[in-house]
Parts: sequence; C-alpha cells; structure tokens
Amino acid sequence: MHKTGIEEHFIEKDGKRLRFGFTTGTCAAAAAKAAAILLLSGTAPKTVPIHTPKGIDLNLPVLEPVRGDGFASCTIRKDSGDDPDVTDGVMVYACVAFSDVPGILIDGGEGVGRVTKPGLKQAIGEAAINPVPREMIRNAVETVAEEWEYRGGLSVVISIPAGVALAEKTFNPRLGIVGGISILGTSGIVEPMSEDALIDSIVLEVRQRRALGDMRLVLTPGNYGADFLKERYGIADERIVKCSNYVGDALQAAIEAGFSEVLLCGHIGKFVKLSGGIFNTHSKLGDHRAELIAAATKAAGADEETQKTMFDCVTTDEMLRILEEKGLLSGTMTELNKRIDAALSKRFQGLSIGVIVFTTGNRELFRNGTARAWIQTAEKETGA
Repeated sequence: MHKTGIEEHFIEKDGKRLRFGFTTGTCAAAAAKAAAILLLSGTAPKTVPIHTPKGIDLNLPVLEPVRGDGFASCTIRKDSGDDPDVTDGVMVYACVAFSDVPGILIDGGEGVGRVTKPGLKQAIGEAAINPVPREMIRNAVETVAEEWEYRGGLSVVISIPAGVALAEKTFNPRLGIVGGISILGTSGIVEPMSEDALIDSIVLEVRQRRALGDMRLVLTPGNYGADFLKERYGIADERIVKCSNYVGDALQAAIEAGFSEVLLCGHIGKFVKLSGGIFNTHSKLGDHRAELIAAATKAAGADEETQKTMFDCVTTDEMLRILEEKGLLSGTMTELNKRIDAALSKRFQGLSIGVIVFTTGNRELFRNGTARAWIQTAEKETGA
C-alpha cells in the first residue's frame, strides 16, 4: 500500500491513536497539479507531491488519468483519517485545460456547490471553493507551468460527483450553496476530534481556574470572544476558558467545580442559540439562528414581512443590518437578552451568569445586568 505521508501524523485521545487525514482542498490541489503535469508533459504521474498550509508534505496517489484534445484530468481519493467526515473516501476530480484567457481560472464542476446568497466568502454565482483551497490549487498549477516553461492561460475545474448527494447531509442548502458541497480546509489537514476528550479538557481547565483561586469563571467559545474581552475590558488570556460549542457542559463543570459566578461572552451567531435553550452551539445539531431572531423580532414589534426576511439571510450580520435599517435592532436585542437570561436561569439554577453578546468588529450588542456590574468592576481594576 502506498504511503502518502499522512500516516506519520496522529494524536492520542482517550487512549486511542487517531490518524490525521487531508481535506477536500488538498485533494483538489493535488488533482489539479497532477492534471497539469499530464497536460503539459504528456505523462501522468503515479503520485503527486503537495505541500499543505499545516506544513505537512504529502505524496498522494493519482487515479484515473485522462488526456484529451487540449485538456487533462486526474483524480485524488480523500482520506479523512479517523475524523467522522461525510466526505471520507470521495473522489475529487480536476480537469485542467488550455485557455485563451491569461492566468489560471478556477471553477467548480459537478458536485461542487455554487453560491446563491450573499454573506459568504465567495460572490453570488461563484463555486464554493474557499480561499485557502483556491490558493493551494493556484499555487500547485503555477508550479507546474513554471517547471514546463508554459506561459499561456489554464483553466481548472474541480468536480466531486458524489457531492450532489452529500450536500443534503450538510447545511449548504440552508446557506444558499446549491448543487454540491464546498471545497474546504484552512490547514489542508483533517485533525480527528474526540468530543468526549475535548469536553474533558474543558472540564479540567475549569477545575484548574477554581484551584488557582478564581472566584468568577470567564467563559467564551473561542478566540473571537477572548480577543473581545481582552481588547475591550482588559481581561487577560490566562483568565479565560475557551469552551468551544460546549457552553452547557462548561457551565455544568463550573457548578461542579464550586463556582457561583460565571461571565459568559460570545458572538451573536452562536449565542442567539442560547435564547432557545440550545447549549451545544455546533451547527451539526441544528442551525436555528433565523428562527430565534425572527421570533425575537416579532416580540419587538416587527411585521410579518420583516420576520420572513430573516430566513433569507445567510449570516447574523446580514440580519442585524436589516433590523438596524428598520429601527428594530435595539428592541430585538433586548428581547434576546431576556430570553437568554431566562433559558440560563432555568437550566443552571444557583449559578449567577453574566452574559455579553457582540458581533463583527467587536461591536457589543447587549449585556445583562449581572455582566454590566462585573464589567464595571473589571474596568476599575484594570483601568480600562
């Protein structure tokens, strides 16, 4: 069996060795590179080297090489390692052809979704190929063109025929990506995740903060919240526990560790889910942002047309923009604040939870009364 180079990379969780894999973006770049080699040299490589943004170098087997009049096509099979991924094993095709247009044009074919709504990283009408994979594809093909001293134009079309059916198992249709899946990957590598092990690590960190003498636990899902708290209120990184999507598990851990006060800070895109009593904010468990914001707009006095508009938005930023234009933002945020308070109080009785919700650009949308008092204290302590 051919070794790709990914076999050497793994993590150990819960006593198990979990293999790394590689993304659809890596597959697309490798397939495009192989197809470019076949087109310009006339010979298909058996394997193709590819460098990933993670810094891991791979050598992937090339499948189904085809060369025709002015084009060549090659295929790479995706290996997701031990990560539970619906795209594991899919065939990623790249067709590279001579073009009269200068440069390298990249597009999606069968099974690669196309964007139909604003708010995503690609413009409406473009293939759903994210920026990092797109750059990987471009760099791979440019490298081959330089090696063979070819200075003309090339077109690259990425296809994943199985993506048409797989898209129904993702949130792509809800996001306005139709006809297939997205070409993803920021590092080029798939790192396996064990949910239990991740929660265990969060619980451990919560206990450590209490053991270190913290009287109030500061929780946020990730880097955006940590940066917001640091920049706006001077709360140091080491004081902050990042709970990812596991807000409920982290709050329960806070109770068990002996905390009576928690400061909870997060982006509206995740924390709007708390208003519906959803304490695991991962999108795989449901994306109810539009429903929850629409319900809050109704309570704030929005007409039926405005409520329906929320369902046409791809992002919460877009929803906020519409609400601001209609003069409904303040009322809607007040309603969400009340609903989040109520949901948290019902689920985590005896725990005093301050909540701060912000949006893009570190713009604070609202904070509850408990958070307001705590932040005033923090500002006095830090001189912020």
